[in-house]
Amino acid sequence: MLNALTIDVEDYFQVEAFSSLIRYEDWDSYTPRVEQNVSRILDILEKHQTSATFFVLGWIAQKFPNLVAKIAVAGHEVGCHGFAHQRIHKQTPEEFRLDIRQARQRLMDQVQKPVTCYRAPSFSIVKETMWAMDILAEEGFSLDSSMFPVRHDLYGIADGQRFPHWIRTVSGQMIFEFPPSTLRRWNNNWGVGGGGYLRFTPYPITHWAIRSINQTEKQPAMVYFHPWELDPQQPQIAASRRSTLRHYTNLSTTEMKINQLLRDFRFTTITGACQQLRSYNSGVRPGAMVASA
Repeated sequence: MLNALTIDVEDYFQVEAFSSLIRYEDWDSYTPRVEQNVSRILDILEKHQTSATFFVLGWIAQKFPNLVAKIAVAGHEVGCHGFAHQRIHKQTPEEFRLDIRQARQRLMDQVQKPVTCYRAPSFSIVKETMWAMDILAEEGFSLDSSMFPVRHDLYGIADGQRFPHWIRTVSGQMIFEFPPSTLRRWNNNWGVGGGGYLRFTPYPITHWAIRSINQTEKQPAMVYFHPWELDPQQPQIAASRRSTLRHYTNLSTTEMKINQLLRDFRFTTITGACQQLRSYNSGVRPGAMVASA
């Protein structure tokens, strides 16, 4: 089973946990660390001969014009993470369209090929923002990874489908959705293998969960992380206890866990992981989920 490995390329001061403290207009005043952290990730992937999908912020691509090309030249897929890391529910449809159009065009200029994969900041395509799916399709995206089927205070569609599937938008367009991985236990979905779920969980449990998804449920899993999660030396932001706990816990263990995952499982880009699925290769299926307005 080929699993999807994805990296959300944003810097430590751009995360949702600090959004109430750090304004977009002030990002330039912080010392960036994303270039060195992405280079570190590229070295890890080269060592394991593994390809991944990098969902890159348009702001990052604008600030570091050689970084996206470096990712692409190394053989990895480039996806779009929006421009300014704004959760969708904070934008109007017009603002959302401008955000993803600006980001996608900049990324395509740098990789010289279409960018068709998208992940919303903070997985912010939820039931109230399903209107974004039509705009994604209209702007040229065919694969999304923004709908997290969990209960969470910032995101989630608790009753959403857990595995890759087609979605028919309100206007009748089709997008393939690859949700972040969850395990179904005790009548609830639990996030596994990504972000804080990866950092907080002991590795043997993560290994067991991904093996269960692959072998028992016969589905590909998705691992996701951020460059700042491999950087325990990053500057400390004075934030609430909750935000501090979410952001800084177990940063020193992330690289070890990523290396172990790459030894224990097979990974590729999100598109590569989708291509092994019959439903993706055969196109639109009769039972495609219908997105509500």
